[in-house]
Amino acid sequence: MTNKLISEYFDTTINVLSNVDQDMVASAIEEIIKAFLQGKKIFTCGNGGSAYAASHYITDWNKMTSVHTGKSFKGYSLCDNIGIITAYANDMSYDEIFAKQLETLGEQGDILIAISGSGNSPNVISAINKAKELDITALGILGFGGGKAAQIVDHAVILNSSDMQICEDFHLMFGHIVMKTLCNLSVVTT
Repeated sequence: MTNKLISEYFDTTINVLSNVDQDMVASAIEEIIKAFLQGKKIFTCGNGGSAYAASHYITDWNKMTSVHTGKSFKGYSLCDNIGIITAYANDMSYDEIFAKQLETLGEQGDILIAISGSGNSPNVISAINKAKELDITALGILGFGGGKAAQIVDHAVILNSSDMQICEDFHLMFGHIVMKTLCNLSVVTT
C-alpha cells in the first residue's frame, strides 16, 4: 500500500511538472531579477503552506543572493510579523492583512509575489489589487489552474493541478529555481 502511494505521488508529480509552461517560469524570474538589480523591494505573501513558502523564498533569497553576488537583496515576507497580521485581522479584516502592509511598505517598481494553491484567497486577491493600485508588479505562483488571481496578476506561473500538496511542492521548487538563478548572476556593486 505504501509503495503504491509513493509511486503514484511521484508519477503524478512528474506528469504535472512536465506540463508546466517554462516560459511563464522564465518570465517571472526575469521580473524578479530586474527588480533585484534595480534595488527594488520584493514582497511575498500566502496562506497556510503558501505562507511558509513565502517565508522560505525570502530566507533563501535574502541570504544566498547577498552571499553569492555581494549585492543586498531586499526581500520581505508579509507573512512573518504575527503581531501586525493579527492586529489587521482583529481591527480591520483578515482580507486586508497583506494589502495594508503593502500599502505602508511598498513603492512603485517593487514586486509582490502572491503564492496560492487555489488563486482565490480573498487576502491574496486584496494584496494583488493593492499592488496594482501602487504600481507594484504582481506575480502569481498559483495552482488549481490559477483561480481569480491569474486574471489580475501581471505575470502568472500556473500549475494545472488540484492536488494541494503537489502545488506546494512546486511552489518550493520555484523558490529554489529563483535562488539558483539569482546566485549565478554576475553583479557589479559600487
